[in-house]
Amino acid sequence: MDKLLHPEIGLMIWTVVTFAGLAFILARFAWKPILAALDSREDSIRQNIRSAEESRKAAADLRQEYETRLAGVEAKTRELLAQAETQARSLKDDLVRAAHSENAKLLEETRKKLGEEERRLARDLRAEMAQMSLHATEKMLRRGLDKPFQDRLVQEALGDFEKWTADKK
Repeated sequence: MDKLLHPEIGLMIWTVVTFAGLAFILARFAWKPILAALDSREDSIRQNIRSAEESRKAAADLRQEYETRLAGVEAKTRELLAQAETQARSLKDDLVRAAHSENAKLLEETRKKLGEEERRLARDLRAEMAQMSLHATEKMLRRGLDKPFQDRLVQEALGDFEKWTADKK
């Protein structure tokens, strides 16, 4: 321990000379490549940071463009849905109008047919009544015209008429 407190001068000189020689050799051969490597590494890190910032900006631009396109697509979708809804309502209204028109035509045709059938039935009824009247008159003329016979003949004609109307129903 005493040597640490009282160093030897010769050892100190050799230590300083060795250190200076080592520093000279390092300065001559090692420091330039080490500093060049550090500078290169620093430049590489700066370039990577710049590249990352540019990539981040490009990603932000792409995101903005994507959001803009998405908003446009959503607006177009809403527009198309509104247009489809309008067309569906229009088609529905057209179909309802066509159905009402067809219904009115069928109703009118049915009324015409019922009117024609009613007129035909009235014609047939008049013809039948005329035939029955002729038949009754023929019977009356053949038998004579006494009162009980006439009443019975009218009753038979009414019965025949009721029977005929029941058959027609």
